[in-house]
Amino acid sequence: MRMANRTVRFCADCGHSVEELFAFGRTRPACPRCGWIHFEDPKVAAGVLVVQDGKVLLVRRAIEPQQGRWSLPAGFVDADEDPRRAAQREALEETGLEVETTGVLDVFSGREHAAGADIILVFTARRSGGELRPGDDADAVGFFGPDELPELAFEATRRALEAWRNRVSGA
Repeated sequence: MRMANRTVRFCADCGHSVEELFAFGRTRPACPRCGWIHFEDPKVAAGVLVVQDGKVLLVRRAIEPQQGRWSLPAGFVDADEDPRRAAQREALEETGLEVETTGVLDVFSGREHAAGADIILVFTARRSGGELRPGDDADAVGFFGPDELPELAFEATRRALEAWRNRVSGA
């Protein structure tokens, strides 16, 4: 059975070959021997919208997908990690800035590419320290005004920036 990024062939409990079964509202890989059912967990990412002097912090992607385009500092949330902490960690890794989350801008869903997240939590944040410099999977960082945005990488980034521009304009 093909799941989001991989094929589930064997039962995680007893190792028997799985079959497709209709369970809990959809077809899922399930074990005919022991009854184990595979539930695909969503991949979750967290990012930050940092505004300074009316401009938003963006990173230019140094890797695929969307290499060379700009996005919010963001990345995957580890299984045992607080999403706010993950957003702060990603901001530090990608931009060199320490940030403090101040709220939730929005929650977006929909995997945009095979290795992407299913759920993206975008937190508002303020700069609390550090020095601006690209790092991790970013090769450039910068602050951009609402009317000077570069070519954006992802729909979630576009939607988050639209929400920010609507707040700025009072729409």
